[in-house]
Amino acid sequence: MKMKYEKPVILKSKTGMMNPLGNDPVYANKARTEIDGVSIEDLVGEYGSPVFVFSETGIRQRYRDIYKAFSTRYPNVTFGWSYKTNYLPAVCAILHQEGAIAEVVSEMEYDKARKLGMPGPAIIFNGPHKTVAALEKAVSEGAMVNIDHLDELYDLEKVADKIGRPVKVGLRLNMDTGIYPQWSRFGLNLESGQAMDAVRRMAHTGKLILNGLHCHIGTYILSPDAYAVEVQKMVSFAYKVEDRFGFKIEYLDIGGGFPSKSRLKETYHSPDLTVPPVDEYAQKITEALYENLRPGDFPRLFIESGRAIIDETGYLITSIFASKRLPDGRKAYLADAGINLLYTSFWYKYNLEIDRVAQGMSEPSVIYGPMCMNIDVVQEETLLPPLENGTRLILSPVGAYNVTQWMQFIEYRPNVLLIDENGGVDIIREAEDLSDIELRERIPERLKPIFPRVYPRTSAPPVRADPPPYRKLRVA
Repeated sequence: MKMKYEKPVILKSKTGMMNPLGNDPVYANKARTEIDGVSIEDLVGEYGSPVFVFSETGIRQRYRDIYKAFSTRYPNVTFGWSYKTNYLPAVCAILHQEGAIAEVVSEMEYDKARKLGMPGPAIIFNGPHKTVAALEKAVSEGAMVNIDHLDELYDLEKVADKIGRPVKVGLRLNMDTGIYPQWSRFGLNLESGQAMDAVRRMAHTGKLILNGLHCHIGTYILSPDAYAVEVQKMVSFAYKVEDRFGFKIEYLDIGGGFPSKSRLKETYHSPDLTVPPVDEYAQKITEALYENLRPGDFPRLFIESGRAIIDETGYLITSIFASKRLPDGRKAYLADAGINLLYTSFWYKYNLEIDRVAQGMSEPSVIYGPMCMNIDVVQEETLLPPLENGTRLILSPVGAYNVTQWMQFIEYRPNVLLIDENGGVDIIREAEDLSDIELRERIPERLKPIFPRVYPRTSAPPVRADPPPYRKLRVA
């Protein structure tokens, strides 16, 4: 076979701080031909490229591992599946089958949970934006509502007045746990006294009954000790509330934020070295509970883990359709998936595998997506061997946030697949076509007919014979 000729280039050697672990791996030896026993070639041949693929076996096993880490250490644990992480109904259904209730942060997510059959008492309603109508619905259906700010507190007082009885609520706290930046946007601050002021108002009006505390210290938290600080402060605050105002705190919701083995950009070490095992988080959290809870007191512990459960069970298969040489000498590959599907590519450097063992010397390369935007970079500064058009790239982990934050921009969104425990493949979200994009678009009658008269290139459009009269501005 005649080899494709490329003009040789000379790349400038870059020096600087050395990575003690060496450079990026050579991907020529990282070939993946299947996911859960189903071949990449068959998946693309049947369902097209790009295509998201989720492993049901992986989802169930990951949930069981994390749940076991906590439930074997503390007797009263409930997981709330974080809908915003991935709210595809099939994904939510798997986790609800495994025993997780729903944790939602908007009325849309609340409605999705109810449509999936989750009763109100099995829904935790968080988030900064809850309309009065959404609050009325959640309260009437018995959902757990965690107050985010004082205006929401006032709205819930109105709901209590309307239904003629006090309403049980939780209170979201924010606090200093040593994590930077501190997530102070959400909830009421503990150290400044803002949270206690809210409790004082509840006790004074008698319209709201505080029975739970919630806190979420951030995302991709690499310090298990931060959760121990969170738990200690939440328990201390709970007992102050109980002793001063007589409220009984029935649950402590410590949020989520546990990391997956995704690699943050600009980090030397691999996630295998930087991400603590989930057992370490479970040990720190439960130790803090036992050290600070009063004897015989075991409030319900809610955990809202999302990324740590779903991220590593999701893959994106994309295909190379073109390549070019950049002015700086790097090889650029164009793939049919970009930031429109991979929102998290702004922060994470994905594990990259190819569907074949490629021959040839690896060189500095960049992978762009199909968007007509310069920021559409899927992978930068990576070493790749020569790749032919049609080569499939398998990116992971991509299961968290990408199918909730993806964009309908320029390209159609693709099929999303689920490989079941027996190797069967189901479409859990169909690829889009133009009807999906235009479903709710409207053209006013005054803009029809749509197509204007087409004029020959050699002649100019006719000049209007009766231009509108000149109107003088009237000055008052």
